[in-house]
Amino acid sequence: MSQVINSQDEIANSLLPIVEVLDTLRQLLQTRDELVLQAPPGAGKTTMVPLALLNEPWLAGRKILMLEPRRIAAKAAATRMAQMLGEAVGETVGYRIRLDQCVGANTQIEVLTEGILTRRLQRDPALEDVGLLIFDEFHERNLNSDFGLALSLQGREVFREGPPLKMVLMSATIDGEAVAKLLDDAPVVTSAGRQFPVTASYGKPYSLRDSIVGPTVDAIVCALEERSGSILVFLPGQGEIAHVTRELASWVTDICDDMVMICPLYGGLSLVRQQEAIEPAPEGVRKVVLATNIAETSLTIEGVEVVIDSGLVREAIYDSATGMTRLDTRRISRSSAEQRSGRAGRLGPGHCYRLWSEDQHRQLVAHSTPEILQADLGPVALQLMAWGVSSPSELKWLDAPNESSFAQAQAMLKACGAVTDSGLGTLQLSDHGQVMAQMPLHPRLAHMLLVGCNIGALETAALLAALLSERNPLNHDGAEISRSLAVLTDEVACQSSHRLWYTRTRKQAKRYSNLVRELYTSESTDDITDSADIVAVLLANAYPERVAKLQSRSDCSQYQLANGRRANLSSNDSLAGCEWLAVAEVGGRTGQAADRIYTATALNEKLFSHSLLLLVNDSDYVQWEDKLEKYVAERRRMVGQIILSSKALVQIPEEARLQALLDVVRKRGLSVLPWTKALQQWQSRVVLLHQFESDNETSGNRWPDLSDNHLLKTLESWLAPYLNGVHRLDDFQKIDLKSILASQLSWPLPLELERLAPERYVVPSGSNISVDYSQSPPVLEVKLQEMFGCEETPCIADGRMPLVVHLMSPAQRPLQITQDLAGFWRSSYHEIKKEMKGRYPKHPWPDEPLGAQATRYTKQRFAEQSNKSA
Repeated sequence: MSQVINSQDEIANSLLPIVEVLDTLRQLLQTRDELVLQAPPGAGKTTMVPLALLNEPWLAGRKILMLEPRRIAAKAAATRMAQMLGEAVGETVGYRIRLDQCVGANTQIEVLTEGILTRRLQRDPALEDVGLLIFDEFHERNLNSDFGLALSLQGREVFREGPPLKMVLMSATIDGEAVAKLLDDAPVVTSAGRQFPVTASYGKPYSLRDSIVGPTVDAIVCALEERSGSILVFLPGQGEIAHVTRELASWVTDICDDMVMICPLYGGLSLVRQQEAIEPAPEGVRKVVLATNIAETSLTIEGVEVVIDSGLVREAIYDSATGMTRLDTRRISRSSAEQRSGRAGRLGPGHCYRLWSEDQHRQLVAHSTPEILQADLGPVALQLMAWGVSSPSELKWLDAPNESSFAQAQAMLKACGAVTDSGLGTLQLSDHGQVMAQMPLHPRLAHMLLVGCNIGALETAALLAALLSERNPLNHDGAEISRSLAVLTDEVACQSSHRLWYTRTRKQAKRYSNLVRELYTSESTDDITDSADIVAVLLANAYPERVAKLQSRSDCSQYQLANGRRANLSSNDSLAGCEWLAVAEVGGRTGQAADRIYTATALNEKLFSHSLLLLVNDSDYVQWEDKLEKYVAERRRMVGQIILSSKALVQIPEEARLQALLDVVRKRGLSVLPWTKALQQWQSRVVLLHQFESDNETSGNRWPDLSDNHLLKTLESWLAPYLNGVHRLDDFQKIDLKSILASQLSWPLPLELERLAPERYVVPSGSNISVDYSQSPPVLEVKLQEMFGCEETPCIADGRMPLVVHLMSPAQRPLQITQDLAGFWRSSYHEIKKEMKGRYPKHPWPDEPLGAQATRYTKQRFAEQSNKSA
């Protein structure tokens, strides 16, 4: 659409589908302050809605702010609206994005990126000069959009006076009911989209471990040969875009000559390069745009009739288990797949090549996870505290931030000196933190800038902050960040292919240094003269938990981080083998034991004695060391979990020593103590009587609980007094455990134990047989013939607890297990006698066992014994 729209009547005459609901929007906003607009791609909502509401009386001269998730989308939307009004950008319509803005005194519509709204709200919580706040593409659920909405809702409720701030949330695919409920049951308006039919074809199944480059190149070649129009290719990241570009370049040169343009499109590109990707191709030329999910919504890329979708997205996932953010390549959701394929049908019928199978498509999740549930919450935590809120629960959220991630974000701010304890159990911003909150970059980098100012190295800190804020095209040369700094400081010439990055990074660094000079006065004169030490101190302050120490001289690539994680360098990296590193960027996959170091510099250990002294903690370490099988007591100087130095403690705190020993027993179990079989039987007898009295509700249970579980819970009371001589693991075996446990029985319980739960039981044959108390109920294992004539089942505990009798064959195999001896003689015995009499003819098998004399002998031996007795 290229015509100029100069009036509301011309907007009404537009062919864009959104026009059909504009009157409804106007009517609803006359009486309501919130509204949800669902409109698919191509409906025209981004440009038409702000223009349609520009002259509404409730605005009363106040502005319309519209939020876009990306810089290129914000600039493109403002440019398009200005064109529709026949004006230049900066007149009625303007924009504000990072590193660029174009607004004037008469600007009524401002298009912003979402992060800028947060800083505007901090300055003016009520947004007094704003009448309408529009959240565009809210379905993307970016961290800044969710956060901006939460702040706006509270700002309107608490600080706004006069006419309320109206809000419109616009989206292509959104859970309208959930959003409407958050906005006081706001009405939901649905618009049709201008979407031409898009056919789809599927590829072969593939796993996340497979390279997507080959299938992508094949699909591009196929589309260039079989279909018309330009091609939009979705890839997970810049690495894949570069790889596909190289693979495709020679084919395009050989076959297509100058008829095909290859254009990358990702967030790290300059706006000029991004604009080249979305502008129409020259006549007779087809474009192949290789894009990340930056092109999924908001942007219309002229001439695209074909979409090739890898089905992948690379997201920054915060791992609360390690406190680190990792780039994770994942499959997209079904809603994202629909969004991507729809880009082929914005201007006419199109086709989408999906490089996965139909079965895999059906297995995709319906919607992507909101960023606020998987992102580093450091910036949110800092801005919330600047807002005056110590807990996210004080605001209204569509999805509240994860509590553990927020707690870790607060811990990071505390490590940076941004927060202090208020004394009331809550945290509050320090003066240092208040300055950090006014700086438009991650709290770590804001802290680094202020440290740089304090050590007389602001320019270096600003270059580092700018360098770490965006993707560094030079980091493929190794992890050493000083190489990139050398290029930015003109010590090393910058290659022509990196000039745009060079210019953009230096410009951003200049902004940062100027901002610090405006906001901050140095608190120190701790100037460091060595340039290598300066870089190390700055990085270590920004990322204290990533300070790393070489683990072993035999492997120069393995390091331990201060947070306890392991991380590896490439073995041929120039930093490999350095004793200490200050690490800025480290990554890996969830579940991996070790991460990979991407950006770092060598760290001089001597810095821990002065410039990095705040990173060092002194603590007494009294712990059992499993590898040494003894406890260690020493004073340690620690950098996080890395031991800087240690020395043995002269005086060992007795409480700490005992606790370390008791922890060994709890960890390894009671088996480290000198148990004998007899002692285990004794324990079981006591446990049996304790449980028996408990089950029978005997008042005042006399028997102590000596079960394993209870003993482990009460080590301090019964075991700790006897550990004075224990220094090594073997020493536990020297403890007189029998006496220690026996002392738990008060008099006369030892005698009662022998009476109520005797070790042995005399059976009718006269044999004195041990009772097995390890089983419950206890077991008496006795030869069947030794129980002849006995009708009553043997019992203990004054006859109240029958034993389980295992009646054994002459070969000591169980013939019957019973607690009803009388019933056995009258029933099962006769079947057993028939079977056993022929197998063991030398042993008595009387027809009347209750009238027979018990014996442990064979028939012949029994007769001999009887004759002797006679």
